Amino acid sequence: MFDVNGSPGMEALRPVTKAKCQILVWKDVTVGELERLERAQSDDDLHRALSEWLHVEGGLCEPRASALRDLYYYTVRFCWDRGFSREQTSCVFSVVKETHEACVGSPLGNAAECYRHFQDLLLCHAVHRPPSSISLFSAQQLLHISDYMVKTYFRHFKLYKSVFTPQVNLDLAVTYQGFSETGDAEPIDEGAGGLGMLGLTC
Repeated sequence: MFDVNGSPGMEALRPVTKAKCQILVWKDVTVGELERLERAQSDDDLHRALSEWLHVEGGLCEPRASALRDLYYYTVRFCWDRGFSREQTSCVFSVVKETHEACVGSPLGNAAECYRHFQDLLLCHAVHRPPSSISLFSAQQLLHISDYMVKTYFRHFKLYKSVFTPQVNLDLAVTYQGFSETGDAEPIDEGAGGLGMLGLTC
């Protein structure tokens, strides 16, 4: 619950501040974790390994857990199908993860901002300018990654936004001042407000 007049809680309705891009190699995925994924004998094993490693099940309702499992599963599969190295797979995974976090970081419509952030993250790994960027992907690989994200994640952007945005409920109770239970008029207390309670809950 937050005060509709003041600052507490209002940050939930503000757009996400653009994060500074950084090199993402090994940020979220270690060599050992990739080796474990590579040892998966089936799609079910891969899903299970991703869920355990990323704690997808913890505290998430089933639609969100399922969406995250599929998002990360197909990201890893895409990297393997394209023959990416472990460093590249680690980076693509983190790019997808950060793009998704930017998407769900605000309940406001921010598809354009998220796409620009995604592009900035890719560019951070396209040009060799240490320490701000490195040359990890070729121009052709960048096109493949961009095309994959446009056809998968950004095509279903509104769906991700809907699934991961907390629902806001309005609790409203109104108290009328100046009338008794019998309907007779009573003096109005100038200091009393007309609203007994107004709050928003997520």
